[in-house]
Amino acid sequence: MLPKLPIKDKAEPGKSLKITAFRKEVRKTEAHKHNSYFEIIFLSKGEGLHSIDERTYPVTPPLIYVVRKEQVHFWDLKTEPDGFVIIIKKEFIDHCLDKEVKMLLGKVSKYNCIPLIESDAIEQLLFLLAYEYQSNIPDNHNLMESLIKALFAKILQMAEPTGPGNLMKAGLFERFQEILSEDQKIRNNVAYYAALLHTTPQNLNANCRKATGQAATEVLSSFIINEAKRLLVFTDMTALEISHVLDFKDNSHFVKYFKRCTGQTPKSFRSIS
Repeated sequence: MLPKLPIKDKAEPGKSLKITAFRKEVRKTEAHKHNSYFEIIFLSKGEGLHSIDERTYPVTPPLIYVVRKEQVHFWDLKTEPDGFVIIIKKEFIDHCLDKEVKMLLGKVSKYNCIPLIESDAIEQLLFLLAYEYQSNIPDNHNLMESLIKALFAKILQMAEPTGPGNLMKAGLFERFQEILSEDQKIRNNVAYYAALLHTTPQNLNANCRKATGQAATEVLSSFIINEAKRLLVFTDMTALEISHVLDFKDNSHFVKYFKRCTGQTPKSFRSIS
C-alpha cells in the first residue's frame, strides 16, 4: 500500500485569511498538500527548487508561486528565503462583496509560477496586507478584500510577460504547457497540439516523457482535470457547460472521465471544495 500523502494546515483557526513572512528556516519539505485553502507565495530571496505536481521550478526571485488546495508540492532550498505566504480559504472569497475578487482568483489559479520583472508594487501590497492582518482590527474585511483584489490584479499584470509572448523561447514541452494555458478552447487531442507545435505526436510524446516521465496524453489529461477542478471551484458553470469547454462529446463522458481520474464525480468534488 502506498504511504498516505501528508496534509499540512498552516491556517489559523477561525480565520479565513492569513498572511505571514515566509519562514527563513525552511529548506527541505516532504511532498504534501493543503486541502482546505489556496496558497500564494512571494519570494524576494532564496535559491533552490520548488515542485508543484509534476513540475519542478527553479527558485529565481523575485517570483510568485500559486498552489491550489488539491496540488502536491515540496521545497528544496539551498539558501535562506525571504518573502510572504498568503493563505486564502473559500470562506473569505464567499464573503467578498466584490464578485470580481473570485473572478480574479480564478485567473490567478491558472498559473503555478510567475517570474517578476519588478516586484516593488507587489511587495508594497503584501506589506500593507501583513500590517492590516497583524493589527487584528475588527471588521476590516472590506479593507483586506480591496487589498487582495489589488494584489490579484497586479499579479495578473505581472504574469502577462511570462505568457504566450515568450512561447518560442521555451522547449517543446514548455511550449506545449504554454499553449494549454492560453485562453482558448481546450482540445482533448494530442495530435491537435502537436500540429500547432509543428511536430509529430510521437516527438511531442518523447519530449513530454523526457521532461516529466509522462506521455503527452497523461500531461494533457492532468491539465484537463486540473482545469475542470478550477472551473468547478471558481465558476458557477454546470458540469454540462464544463464538458463542452473541455472538449468532451457529452456530459456523461466528462463525468466518467473525471471520476476515473479523481475518484469523485464533478458534483461531489464541487460540494466539498
